[in-house]
Amino acid sequence: MQIIPAIDVLDGAVVRLLRGDFGEVTRYATDPVHVASRWIERGATLVHVVDLDAARGEPSDRMLWAALARAGIPFQIGGGIRTDAIATDAIAAGARRVVVGTAALGTGDALGQIVAAVGAERVVVAIDVREGRARGAGWRDEGIALVRALASVAAAGVERILVTGIERDGAMVGPDLDLLAEVRRLAPDLHLIASGGVGTLADLETLSSLGIEAAIVGRALYEGRIDLPAAISACR
Repeated sequence: MQIIPAIDVLDGAVVRLLRGDFGEVTRYATDPVHVASRWIERGATLVHVVDLDAARGEPSDRMLWAALARAGIPFQIGGGIRTDAIATDAIAAGARRVVVGTAALGTGDALGQIVAAVGAERVVVAIDVREGRARGAGWRDEGIALVRALASVAAAGVERILVTGIERDGAMVGPDLDLLAEVRRLAPDLHLIASGGVGTLADLETLSSLGIEAAIVGRALYEGRIDLPAAISACR
C-alpha cells in the first residue's frame, strides 16, 4: 500500500482542518514546497496537495503548481479542479494526477470532459462523505447519495477514487472502515485511496490488509504520531 502525505494549503500555509471545518485550522508550515520536499526525501513517492482556497471557489494557485514542478515533486492536486481547462493546465504544469470532487457530483458532464481532456489514468475522483452523502464545494454543500456518486465515476470511466470520511478527517481516531467496506461493496472494481482518521501505524496496517491501494496521511505525520519511513516499510 502506498503512503501519500497530505499537504493542504490555505492562504499559502500548510494546514490541517478538523473534520473539514475552516474554523478549525491548525497551521504547520509556511512553505508547502519545502514540506513536500521533506516528505519525498523521507521516502514518499507522491504527495497529495489540496488547494483549500480554490476548493472554496477562489482561483487555483498556479504558482504553487509551478513551484512544486520546478522542485521535482511528484504530486497530485485537488481543490478547485472543476473544468477540463483547469485540469489540463494542472497536468501541463506538472501534476501527475488531478483530484476531482465537486465536478464529479454535478448534473452536467464536467467529469466526463475532464477525463476526455487528460485521460482517465490521470483522474482521481474524491468521494468525501458525511452522513452518507458525498459532498462538494469544500464539503459545504448538501451533497448527493453515495451510490449516485459512484455511478458517476463508473460512467466516466475513472478507475481510482479517494474516499474520505469527513467526520474523521484530521481527528486521528481511525479510518472509517464501514464506509470503505460500503464503497468496496458498491464499486468492487475501483481502486481505493483511503483518507481521514489515520492516527497510528496500526491504522495503516489495517488498511493495507484490506487491499486498499493507498492511504492519505496528514495530521499524524505532522504531529509525529506516525514515522513516514516506518509506515512505508510496514505497508510495502
